[in-house]
Amino acid sequence: MLNIRLTNCLPGVVAAGIVAFSVALPVQAEEDSAIARGGQLYDKWFAVIGADKPKDTHKSWPSSNTKKKGNATWRCKSCHGWDLRGKDGAYASGSYKTGIRGLREFDGGNPADIARAVKDSTHGLGMIPDADIADLALFVTKGQVDMTKYINPDKSVNGDAARGEAYYNTLCAGCHGSKGEKPKDMEGALGKIVSGNPWEGLHKILNGQPDEAMPALRALPLQVAIDTLAYTATLPKKK
Repeated sequence: MLNIRLTNCLPGVVAAGIVAFSVALPVQAEEDSAIARGGQLYDKWFAVIGADKPKDTHKSWPSSNTKKKGNATWRCKSCHGWDLRGKDGAYASGSYKTGIRGLREFDGGNPADIARAVKDSTHGLGMIPDADIADLALFVTKGQVDMTKYINPDKSVNGDAARGEAYYNTLCAGCHGSKGEKPKDMEGALGKIVSGNPWEGLHKILNGQPDEAMPALRALPLQVAIDTLAYTATLPKKK
């Protein structure tokens, strides 16, 4: 067991007034990077691997949902949700309502089972290289977070926004700005995006943004991500 003190890794955190803490990392901790990459593939696999955006609507996209089409219907998250709960979670209603089940039952499962499913006739994602499918399968089986513990049905977050402010200012503000107004090409203010969809916010805080130089906080204690999410949701709703 390797102990790393964040005072050595993130000096800005200490400068922000946070009490330093120790993180116990297993020898295979580098697996976190593969899981985070798998999370990005789950988000938008074609952006991660540099493939062309699918133009047609996925053959398995339910005809009952006419609000989404094209490449949006090829993203894993579009069917199974940011919370991986599918029809039983945040996507039980809204523009992404599909009636498709989630993936929570595969938490702690066999990655090989997920890898096979990705390539089956229902998913039809055999064009994704095996190494990438392995990362995606690792995310589904080892990288899930039970978001119901941290995000309430009213979208409020069970985190410490005061601590999250220090994390945000140290880890996120350099790219997103002190008020969540950056980058310019981001659709809307960060506070509006995260408060409206905290499940997406937590997913991206943990795993990063596909095809962007956004750090993933996957290897840090989960509470850091939760507190960061809680603070980010309080940022201004307009740029």
